[in-house]
Amino acid sequence: MTEFEKFNLSNGLTVLVNTDTTTPLVALNILYKVGARDEEPSRTGFAHLFEHLMFGGSENIPSYDEPLQMAGGENNAFTNNDFTNYYLTIPAVNLETGFWLESDRMLNLAFSPKSLEVQRQVVVEEFRQRYLNQPYGDAWLLLRPLAYKVHPYRWPTIGMEVSHIENATLDDVKAFFKKYYHPANAVMALSGNITTEKAKELCTKWFAPIEPRTAIERNYPVEPAQLKKRVLETEKDVPVDAIYKAWHCCARSDAGFHATDLMTDILAGGKSSRLYDSLVRVRKLFTNVSVYMLGDLDKSLVVCEGRLVKGVTPAEAEDALDLELAKIGTEGVSEQELFKVKNKTESALRFGDVSIANRALNLCYYEMLGDANLINSQVEKYASVTPENIRNIAREVLREENSTVIYYLSKKR
Repeated sequence: MTEFEKFNLSNGLTVLVNTDTTTPLVALNILYKVGARDEEPSRTGFAHLFEHLMFGGSENIPSYDEPLQMAGGENNAFTNNDFTNYYLTIPAVNLETGFWLESDRMLNLAFSPKSLEVQRQVVVEEFRQRYLNQPYGDAWLLLRPLAYKVHPYRWPTIGMEVSHIENATLDDVKAFFKKYYHPANAVMALSGNITTEKAKELCTKWFAPIEPRTAIERNYPVEPAQLKKRVLETEKDVPVDAIYKAWHCCARSDAGFHATDLMTDILAGGKSSRLYDSLVRVRKLFTNVSVYMLGDLDKSLVVCEGRLVKGVTPAEAEDALDLELAKIGTEGVSEQELFKVKNKTESALRFGDVSIANRALNLCYYEMLGDANLINSQVEKYASVTPENIRNIAREVLREENSTVIYYLSKKR
């Protein structure tokens, strides 16, 4: 049970406090409700670019990392399609340093042509290294626009193409910051050796003076139901053939989320899973295979990816894969199978709650979903999933007409 208190500042900032006196540290997490889905199709990759820009110095603090490190703290950040998250862990006695740093960069970044150019080059290099010059690296650049036709999930967090970042102007990034980086579009959580009273004192001092900005109106286009299988074949300089197959599924807040998540674990959650046992160990068609749910805030995807054993054709591999997937919808799953993945999931959730950094992140995440108290109901929600729920989800999601597949072929030498 994660206990917490919640309060709001007049400028719209939501703050959650989880007190844990067993640690000398405090984790400070700030989640901004902006991700790749908030970008314009002609200017993608901006949310991720901002993750880098936020460490380039703010109006009154030229270096973010140096004062934090001197105070014994450490930090990091990540971006996805739905939100951008910044977090730090610091000794409780030096917590005000974290407030000073985070409030100043929420107030205003030190935008300059030089800082933009430095971070732009970092992001462009990351794009090229991880997505263009790495074997199978462009799979998501191919899969997303094939699976999504209207929703902004059709491009990955890194962006649709390098040129969007290369052509980003100072005015572009200033406008993006002004629209999304402000108190009413953020959630802060503190976990560790801090009281709510102290949190209110520090928030009033460092964040309350930041002026509220215009509320954001969001109206994402709804992805229409997919009625026909979509296929793309590509040939690249990779060691072996691979298959990427995706199916549209529910959103994170939908009732079917927990059953869908457990279904993917039954299919490919480790070496005792169905697909590994049948397709890797017994039939030796794949060298590895994984199935996972993206868990996006809007309608999401279940994704299967696997590398083929040399000599196995994509058609042969996909037929065998489809046969195994069909079984879960026709034959269902056993109570024992379900019990095993439930235990695994519960262990992961409870183990994750030990970390104050995880607690702070999860409080922000569930508050973004609509209610931070959801942090305390996840174990119960997974436990309530039945074999019939799994079978119904499999029938609903793993339909051929709902699938998108990429045959990622090795160039013939």
